[in-house]
Amino acid sequence: MLRSWRIERRAAAAVDGIWPEQVHPVLRRIYAARGVAAAADVEHRLARLTPPQQLGGLDKAGRLLAQALREDRRIVVVGDFDADGATGTAVAVRGLRLLGARHVDYQVPNRFTHGYGLSPALVEELLPRRPDLILTVDNGVAAHAGVAAANAHGIAVIVTDHHLPGDSLPDAAALVNPNLPGDVFPSKALAGVGVVFYLLLALRARLRADGGFAGRAEPDLSALLDLVALGTVADLVPLDYNNRVLVDAGLRRIRAGQACAGVAALVEASKRSAATLCASDLGFALGPRINAAGRMDDMRLGIECLLCDEPRRARELADRLSAMNAQRRELQAQMVEQGEANVAQFLARHGGDTLPVGVVLYEPDWHVGVVGLVASKLKERLHRPVIACAPADEGGAEIKASGRSIAGFHLRDALAEVDARHPGLLKRFGGHAMAAGLSLAAERLAEFAAAFDAVARRRLDARLLDPVLQTDGCLAAQDYDLELARQLRYAGPWGQAFPEPLFDDEFRVLDWKRMGETHLRLTLQHAQRREPLEAVMFGGYAGTPPPTRLRAAFELVIDDWNGRERLRLLLRHIEAL
Repeated sequence: MLRSWRIERRAAAAVDGIWPEQVHPVLRRIYAARGVAAAADVEHRLARLTPPQQLGGLDKAGRLLAQALREDRRIVVVGDFDADGATGTAVAVRGLRLLGARHVDYQVPNRFTHGYGLSPALVEELLPRRPDLILTVDNGVAAHAGVAAANAHGIAVIVTDHHLPGDSLPDAAALVNPNLPGDVFPSKALAGVGVVFYLLLALRARLRADGGFAGRAEPDLSALLDLVALGTVADLVPLDYNNRVLVDAGLRRIRAGQACAGVAALVEASKRSAATLCASDLGFALGPRINAAGRMDDMRLGIECLLCDEPRRARELADRLSAMNAQRRELQAQMVEQGEANVAQFLARHGGDTLPVGVVLYEPDWHVGVVGLVASKLKERLHRPVIACAPADEGGAEIKASGRSIAGFHLRDALAEVDARHPGLLKRFGGHAMAAGLSLAAERLAEFAAAFDAVARRRLDARLLDPVLQTDGCLAAQDYDLELARQLRYAGPWGQAFPEPLFDDEFRVLDWKRMGETHLRLTLQHAQRREPLEAVMFGGYAGTPPPTRLRAAFELVIDDWNGRERLRLLLRHIEAL
């Protein structure tokens, strides 16, 4: 069932000679392999952000918000129940208050009762608050019915989103989305939190032009960048140059002790060091804690943590989020095990490597808030697009599903083709190239599974089903040192489409022992180096000793446990020689 990975080295690229002397030659090589040829392209200065004026819809949205602030209108921010939506909601609420709004509230749909985005039911729930304006964050581009319901009640709607639009757009008062047809904004990879941050920049410029800051200091919106960084990394959007500027600026604030109380509490609860925090910590430690609220209960808890300014209360909320995350991990492990058993049973019945190209999995007791994580895990293990499904409610008449894809297969476009070929099969769908969500009638699940597999077979080049682990080549013996590891730690931010440096080489195993149930600690010998190297591999123990000679793909990292820095190899893949 598990796919056999093949190590492949990234193509060598020309390295521009205009680099500061202190930048390690290996790092220059890594940058060049990612399309960065000169030092100027890794100078992540906020002054080099793409100007807000290039993002369509900002001028109109800024004028509407400026008017709402002048007239002291009631604004409700409607977010989403993932980390991007939660951080975006917190950025919107905090930012509007900084800019002078006195009546700002927020609402996030509950995954289990409302479904995704601005819906008519959610609008009805907002009516007792008598909002004058609804501002969506990380949703709304497909909310035709929700926007229409708000309009019918005389409530203006400003949509900020980054999801791909359908064939038509909602009748909103203003719509800001870099992925709208014809929008010239060059960074299509903005997360929802990035889009609303840009809106706040435009609003501040509008207020400045209108004399709104006469007699008072202009608000510093860079105070929101810790939240922008967290949401951007957690949403797995590509870290193009513009996003790297935003994430790097946010990380610098956190390392300098300038994070909001909620982010600082999440760092502490995840047992990370704020002073050395990296993008991977945002993605693997903080983001899942925020997401756990939306997956297991109600995202309001996560947003309250991000809006909290009292450190003790923020820590209480962060601890509750950590407990939810632990519960989520346990449930996820059970569901992944069930999914793997289903795949094994399918192969046992049909023989050989006969899995569908597009895999659809369903269990009647699966938790709808965790299916996306199950799809992600099984996608990694099967190396093909996976959609995991669960009952939307106890009655089981409707199914909600979440999918994850592999490189070369645009998941949202594939669902659009399924919808076009089978009208009415999908009740709702949306998403990105690598992740998407959908809902359909339970009785049509088998029909959908067949339709999705058929589209996957047509669209996906069979060669892409063979997983490749791309590395940055080997290291010379003298390059196994702490100075290079330090530069690699802070040279990113690394993430989606700007991958963490990964090396490969051959080693002899001098010693090994098991850590916990499934992890390995090893002592390795490099042929050209006298001193042995310490290494760990999480999930690397499957009941048998590692090979005595191996080829490994690894990250060069710093183990700073108890404040003492030691070089370590973090093994991602090993194979016997």
